[in-house]
Amino acid sequence: MEINIPNLRHLRVFLAVAEFKSITRASERIFLSQPAITQAIAKLESVLGATLFERHSDGMYPTDSGEVWQKRVARAVDHIQQAIQEIVKDTTIKERSPKNLIALISTTQLRALIAVSESQNFSIASRQLGVSQSSVHRAARDLERLLGVILFEKNSLGISTTKAARTLSKATKLAFSELRQGIYEINALQFKDVSTITIGSMPLARMTILPKSILQFNERHPDVNINVTEGPYVDLLHHLRQGDIDIILGALRHPTPADDVVQEELWSPPLSIVARKNHPLTKKAQICVQDLAQYAWVVPTKSTPTRQAFEALFQDVNVALPTRLVESSSQVLIRELLLESDRLTLISAHQVEREINIELLTVLDFPLEHTRRPIGLCVRKSWLPTVTQSHFLSVLRKISEHFR
Repeated sequence: MEINIPNLRHLRVFLAVAEFKSITRASERIFLSQPAITQAIAKLESVLGATLFERHSDGMYPTDSGEVWQKRVARAVDHIQQAIQEIVKDTTIKERSPKNLIALISTTQLRALIAVSESQNFSIASRQLGVSQSSVHRAARDLERLLGVILFEKNSLGISTTKAARTLSKATKLAFSELRQGIYEINALQFKDVSTITIGSMPLARMTILPKSILQFNERHPDVNINVTEGPYVDLLHHLRQGDIDIILGALRHPTPADDVVQEELWSPPLSIVARKNHPLTKKAQICVQDLAQYAWVVPTKSTPTRQAFEALFQDVNVALPTRLVESSSQVLIRELLLESDRLTLISAHQVEREINIELLTVLDFPLEHTRRPIGLCVRKSWLPTVTQSHFLSVLRKISEHFR
């Protein structure tokens, strides 16, 4: 479901009315006429499909939807304000204080900033936004002029983003994520919960805890969309920190990979050495590391926890690493390579449980209890999940108990 991000200036008006509980007092504080404030609130209520204020003789008070929206908007504005503070911290010009600037910045300008930052190209950004290239140029340049900083620089490949652009783009994406959360919560209050939970999933989680959790969760929330994103861990982490992903599910990293995320262990399965049925090593009474070194392997890419465990398997006993390696985390490719050759792989048996049960693959009798690795979830430290997202987390935790 495509979420329409409301006008940033309307959000500022909403916060003022919620704070002062009066259109008159809000008008005096933000220097906007009362009819303009009334119109802004009406437009916002129309976009959200909910009444945000109850009008009483002694003032205007947020409804349940209004309270939810006030919390999310305040968090969104705080993201942008902190970024602006970081960008203009060295300036002494009064007009460039974060509170003054945020009143001048538009949602259109911020959308252009994100699109150009991600595509590194004005033409591509304009197509993504569905507007003319000149409109994107104008929005970006207006934003630069407001902030008094350069956001985009030309290079041999096109353009590159400055630190200021990256800082504000990330903050804006996190702010937009907060607003989407608020819209989801307002819809849920009206019994129309059609929100989306976006999960970045690593291979083991995709084959075990995640499908079972989705099925159980959807029994209670049939209209909630689950968006599962796959990719290298570093890419998933980047998108998590930018607000594109809500949860990463997979092998945890030690130490924690960034200061703005937190990890939670769900279970710790050991790794196993897996081969095809009737592999030559299945006939050996006792397998040693030297035997394993004689075979070709399928292994994940460097820097992953499983790859580190694979290398330690040989290095710990001073045996040279096998050299005939295929690097891949593709479950399908690994399975086919094992079935059609004598290659080995190091993997959690849970990931190939079905193939083991129908006797296509087998686990070699080689002790690897010491390779237990924590599998769990990673979220932003500042993330405030909706009730629906919290329920999904509860289902993940409950399902994980069956794998311990």
